[in-house]
Amino acid sequence: LILPGGESTTMGKLLHDLELFKPLQDLIHEGLPVLGTCAGMILLAKKLTNDSHIHFQTMDIEVERNAYGRQLGSFFTNALFGGTEIPMTFIRAPYISKVGSNVEILSIVNDRIVAAKENNQLATAFHPELTDSTYIHEYFLSMIKAR
Repeated sequence: LILPGGESTTMGKLLHDLELFKPLQDLIHEGLPVLGTCAGMILLAKKLTNDSHIHFQTMDIEVERNAYGRQLGSFFTNALFGGTEIPMTFIRAPYISKVGSNVEILSIVNDRIVAAKENNQLATAFHPELTDSTYIHEYFLSMIKAR
């Protein structure tokens, strides 16, 4: 399952309205591999620091929404992801402010956690689909194959 970027509040509302929320939450708890990018990471988070909307709560991370500000605060950088340098595009991006003991931190940019993994869940604050790199997608596929 890939939970893409977008508007997390709207996505959460649609998941409930279309009666997809509980079935997807159950599948994630049962081990369905999931990649959450930007808003998708927000949907997975157990807690949001600056928003009362909580979504799946399946990943033991605390996330701050729109941490890099408005559209003008968006940026591109190259940074390490699990020891490999990859391109990263941040658009009104969140970041992870806290992680649980079973969460593996995969990337830090400017002293902020921007990628992490917990069991079957991979979360990135950036948009891997907006670069020519397939590294994150291949990493996610390796998680699926290892299942």
